[in-house]
Amino acid sequence: MKIGVIGAGAVGSACLLSSILRGIAREIVVVNRDRKRATALVTDLQYGAALSAAVRIRDGDYSDLTGAALVMITAGMNEKAGGATNRNDPAGRLKLLESNVGIYRQILPEIFRTVPEAVILVVTDPPDPLADFVRTFGFTRVLSTGTFLDSLRFRYHLARRLDVAPASVNADVLGEHGTSEVFIWSSARVAGVPVLAAAQETNRSRSEVQQSAAELRASIEQEVRYANITIIEGNEASQFGIGMVAARIAEMVLRDERTVIPIGSYNPRYGVTLSLPSVVGRQGVVRILDPDLSGEERQGLQRSAETLRNAVARIAAKKEG
Repeated sequence: MKIGVIGAGAVGSACLLSSILRGIAREIVVVNRDRKRATALVTDLQYGAALSAAVRIRDGDYSDLTGAALVMITAGMNEKAGGATNRNDPAGRLKLLESNVGIYRQILPEIFRTVPEAVILVVTDPPDPLADFVRTFGFTRVLSTGTFLDSLRFRYHLARRLDVAPASVNADVLGEHGTSEVFIWSSARVAGVPVLAAAQETNRSRSEVQQSAAELRASIEQEVRYANITIIEGNEASQFGIGMVAARIAEMVLRDERTVIPIGSYNPRYGVTLSLPSVVGRQGVVRILDPDLSGEERQGLQRSAETLRNAVARIAAKKEG
């Protein structure tokens, strides 16, 4: 029950904190280019960790990852530093790909030499094409955090409109963790009731001015698609939500839970890593499920896959050049 966290920046720190609080591992090793920062982070958290389940936290080198079942990679340029905070730029997080591929080129050989069989969880943006890049180094168990967080955001905003708990809403975002992501409205439900019908009923019961289904969809999709930018505008970095998501995914893997979530993994059918509902266990994604989609949603998923394939192809072309 040992994991590694590569990167001690805002996201790496949030992943570490969430992992400690969830009590998912007996040992966590933090590796960072600046060892002093990793040491400071570990020193800070180890005192409060006494309030959680027993865990040994330490900073280390790549060789200290030996025996880790899962390694989270959070290192890389973030959205603010990389200029990926323009809501009108369709590239979104993909603007960070080239810079973060350069950083990953330095990291991946070191991890592979130590723990080639570990599950690699890519947290760095953009996680989907970076997960495909990780695979080129020989790793076979590779996950992208994908649209798990987007789906939680989707459920939250639906729940707020319905005045119910987010856990009562069943709704997914699939495809790219980015601007081409696809909202699966056709199967979104609360207690078996289609969410759009439930929202209209909620509006009527409150005697509010009704918002059309199209307006509701547009409003929620805008909030979810650009939630990261809204957070960054007020707090410099979008870190805590993804930290909690990464820790939960790690927990599913370490405990071989076979939990079904929307998460990124390589899909031969689309020829790229993207998010679909998947069974997550000890080996990473155990099985990918094929959801029942509307024609519009299926077309959207194809477009999302094409966006990701083009991004991966650009990186491959640069490597060959």
